[in-house]
Amino acid sequence: MANIKSQIKRNRQNEKRRLRNRTVRGVTRAAIKEARAALGAESVEEARAATMLAVSRLDKAAQKGVIHKKNASRRKGRLMKRLADLEKEA
Repeated sequence: MANIKSQIKRNRQNEKRRLRNRTVRGVTRAAIKEARAALGAESVEEARAATMLAVSRLDKAAQKGVIHKKNASRRKGRLMKRLADLEKEA
């Protein structure tokens, strides 16, 4: 445990931020999971809607600083590539 007053405050701030980030990260993960499931189900309309929702959630998480913007970009690219492949097949 910290003895320095400023570090005690910093620990309190970090805990608040951790809890706030945790909810955003959880919502983002859930959206990505649903998008992947929809992409596997081969319904193009459902897959497109789920992917766009996941992209939106990733953008929001990156904007808030919960995940790095390049991490969000990489994940979005992978989802969009799978969506494009699915649309090409259909």
